Amino acid sequence: MSVQSSRGAWPANTLLDRLPPNVVTDLLALGGVRRYAVGEILIRQGEDRDHVVHLLQSTRVSRPACVKVVAALPDGGETLLGIRVSGDLVGELAPLSNRPRSATVVACSPTLTRAIPGEVFRAFLDRNPVAWSAVTRMIADRLSSANHHRLEIAQHGVTARLAHVLAQLVERHGQRRPGGGHDLGIGLTHYELGQLIGAREDAVGKALRTLKGRGLVSVGYRQIIVFDPLLLRGFHGE
Repeated sequence: MSVQSSRGAWPANTLLDRLPPNVVTDLLALGGVRRYAVGEILIRQGEDRDHVVHLLQSTRVSRPACVKVVAALPDGGETLLGIRVSGDLVGELAPLSNRPRSATVVACSPTLTRAIPGEVFRAFLDRNPVAWSAVTRMIADRLSSANHHRLEIAQHGVTARLAHVLAQLVERHGQRRPGGGHDLGIGLTHYELGQLIGAREDAVGKALRTLKGRGLVSVGYRQIIVFDPLLLRGFHGE
């Protein structure tokens, strides 16, 4: 298991991993470089201007870039819609649909992006059918993942939901550790994990203790080590 793709340049299953190298080079050349510190906002929900598409790149060779996609709720809270890493695209829906931003994107690690104006991005897709196809598959995969996530919340308890999302994060972003196990590849707080699985922060802490007691994970400050992703994926009990 590795965050690297078969091509070796980008994390597996990200948009840039799905594109031929020459198309990746052309796409990266379209955008100006922007840098974001932890906590800085790349995109703000509700904005109807500056329709820029961001391609994510890391500022560190050893770790991927990481941003979180969140949406405000009517009651004043927010929900975490997803995590994106190096090679991923964020902000593509607004320029493609000509609608305001549907979510806020916040840097979780030092992040470098290629900021591409919406009209430039659309023109690029129009002259690159292979890129259009890859973006379409990416959007479809995200929609399918969101639907599956809603089913998970409806069908399983907190501990099972957490086990499944940890397995998913490892499969998408994880890094094998020399001493054994897999690092998630990204740092998430209990609160952020709770947003991902629809649970309170204290419930996440209790679920992590259960998984740790089963020998499935170890837990440190903003770090969770997964020992067996397949066992986590198959975990259903509280």
